[in-house]
Amino acid sequence: MDPCPFVRLIVESLSLKLPQATRPAGAGVHPSTTPCFCKLRIKNFPSQTALLPLSSSPGDSPPDYSTSSAGFHLDSTSLRRISGKPITLRVSVYTGRMGRTCGVSTGKLLGRVNVGVDLEGTDSRPAVFQNGWLKLAKEPDKKRSSARLHLVVRAEPDPRFVFHFGGEPECSPVVFQIQGNIRQPVFSCKFSADRNSRSRSLPSDFNNIHSRGWMMRTFSGDRERPGRERKGWMVTIHDLSGSPVAAASMITPFVPSPGSDRVSRSNPGAWLILRPNGFSMSSWKPWGRLEAWRERGPIDGLGYKFELVSENGPTSTGSGNIPIAEATLSVKKGGQFCIDSGLIRESGTNSRSPVKGFVMGSSVEGEGKVSKPVVQVGMQHVSCMADAALFIALSAAIDLSMDACRLFAHKLRKELCHDEQDSFS
Repeated sequence: MDPCPFVRLIVESLSLKLPQATRPAGAGVHPSTTPCFCKLRIKNFPSQTALLPLSSSPGDSPPDYSTSSAGFHLDSTSLRRISGKPITLRVSVYTGRMGRTCGVSTGKLLGRVNVGVDLEGTDSRPAVFQNGWLKLAKEPDKKRSSARLHLVVRAEPDPRFVFHFGGEPECSPVVFQIQGNIRQPVFSCKFSADRNSRSRSLPSDFNNIHSRGWMMRTFSGDRERPGRERKGWMVTIHDLSGSPVAAASMITPFVPSPGSDRVSRSNPGAWLILRPNGFSMSSWKPWGRLEAWRERGPIDGLGYKFELVSENGPTSTGSGNIPIAEATLSVKKGGQFCIDSGLIRESGTNSRSPVKGFVMGSSVEGEGKVSKPVVQVGMQHVSCMADAALFIALSAAIDLSMDACRLFAHKLRKELCHDEQDSFS
């Protein structure tokens, strides 16, 4: 397996120094009550927004307090498109709070800085383009402001393995590895929606995993009502020889909270992500736990939380598990399930090491749309095919959670249902 070239453009050590700033009231505290933020833009890429702490460090000393942005991720197509063409990172600094009120931006532009970036060769070696303070330029007169912005702009190689589901996870598709224009089958998926049995696609000890008290209880009033629960879903990932190498199993049913039509955050559904226990394909061990629910609020969203399972196995309260990622995806538009830092257990060992940077990303389509996830996994997290299979199983689980959290007034497609009366044609 060969990875695809990726480059990560990192913008960090962000801090602002205002001329009227006085000595801070304490470590990391500034007397000014006016918040500041910045927007980072590169042509043809989504913009990023980051908070700007105020600094009181003397002269050109590094800031006493700083933040970082999400940065920019450039795949091989983007790198080819801008090859040999210097690009400009524009950082616009605003005072006021982020967001909009009545459709009008609440921030007031304080000034901008531009940083030239040449990514030629950065897929194989790191490069630094800016490290230090820059004076803000006011527009349209381009005069220099007395305010200064500190930032570090650098690029580093970020090779990733790229996989593509050949169909929707519930349709038991083949999973391809993508290398440029080459699509090579590397895994196959088997989906099951059996209400009464989770063991048909997995080795015999799998039922023991569910008998150790690791399933969360659900509201009993809804559990027994036909059509008011979604449970028993499972995806098993097989290698090219047909051996199961990872699995995602729904261990907590997705049920609506009492008196409502949605899966609530207080009673989420949950999946276990499983890996073979050692070299035996007849024994399985939990690796991760994914919870999902339907968020309330102005934007309809799929909320999720992913944890690495503790050595004693997953618990109903999550105590002892290691939180890795928690966010919300738009139900209408979908988005990107992403793990960008955390602690990842090395395959086949009990050791964990802190990891900074990209771990994995998986595309998730909005509700009712055809979803064939594209999965990216950082090269440093894949030492064998079984490692990659865990992330494939996780991406299938988050994709299927979009359907599992569908409002219960809506019917599911037949592949997801236990019987025909629960589905729509």
